[in-house]
Amino acid sequence: MNSWDDLYNNGVEIGAKVYIQFPVNIYDCSIGNNVRIGPFVEIQRGVVVGNRIKIGSHTFICAGVEIEDDVFIGHGVMFTNDRQPRSSIAGKLKERKDWKLEYTLVMEGASIGTGAVILPGIVIGTGAMIGAGSVVTKDVAPYATVYGNPAR
Repeated sequence: MNSWDDLYNNGVEIGAKVYIQFPVNIYDCSIGNNVRIGPFVEIQRGVVVGNRIKIGSHTFICAGVEIEDDVFIGHGVMFTNDRQPRSSIAGKLKERKDWKLEYTLVMEGASIGTGAVILPGIVIGTGAMIGAGSVVTKDVAPYATVYGNPAR
């Protein structure tokens, strides 16, 4: 997408004072007020982005993610939503019904460093800090700082 018209035509609800640096791939989601989104970001169907959020370039936010207010997401952060991804089952390409969506919640004031990978079904607590390059495999307590692979 290269324009605001593209976003509105793809079912995106956009709040006030949102800055998007095109190109992006954003569709069927909700974006709050005072949000900054860098270029080459993808935000998929059903994602909820709160208020006063910063999302760095080259970040991927897949279906099933909710981001509360005042969250920072660094460059190249990857969210996932399926623990056992496969392209096919018994020689047939998987369809939507064959896929189990797991939800992820990033709570208010959390910060996710550049290049982090967030596995599905995770809750990142209020004010938590995720170190750059970390792989988050389990819930992160409020105000905790975790880093590494796996993040601890």
